[in-house]
Amino acid sequence: MYVPKESQPKKGGTAANAKDGEKGGKRRMIAQNKKARHDYAIIDTYEAGLVLTGTEVKSLRQGRASLVDGFVQVDRGEAWLHNAHIPEYSQGSWTNHSARRKRKLLLHREEIDKLAVKSEETGHTIVPLALYFKDGRAKAEIALARGKKEYDKRQTLREKQDRRDTDRAIAAAKRRQRGA
Repeated sequence: MYVPKESQPKKGGTAANAKDGEKGGKRRMIAQNKKARHDYAIIDTYEAGLVLTGTEVKSLRQGRASLVDGFVQVDRGEAWLHNAHIPEYSQGSWTNHSARRKRKLLLHREEIDKLAVKSEETGHTIVPLALYFKDGRAKAEIALARGKKEYDKRQTLREKQDRRDTDRAIAAAKRRQRGA
């Protein structure tokens, strides 16, 4: 039986399901750099596309990557991701990629210029925070960050522990209140 195209249900990826005019849809997380959030105070975050080879994409789809030693450098007006480890694709042949090669980041010109100026200030660096797929495309979340001193790290951990303790105390008080 023939059904006209207008009456057929719409098919589409996550972009078709985006709410309130959001561009893009669901993220499928591949790797996160939790150490960067501990070692740096995040000033500003950006979403960047990645220029990858076929075997790199296949390796990422298997959920294999590490951003621990990664950093971003602006060179001649282009942003490059260094030291991000994407292991070789297990079923790749001579077309396999180098695991730690530098990869080009796709950003708008204004963003690259802003990052270049800010990263030259002392204490500022650009670090990758996450790798993920969004609408079938590999994206990197990068951040302009300032290095934390040791006492800043301890202070952050102390505040986090205090918040956790107060949440526990509130939850215990609510449980006692319901029981009484």
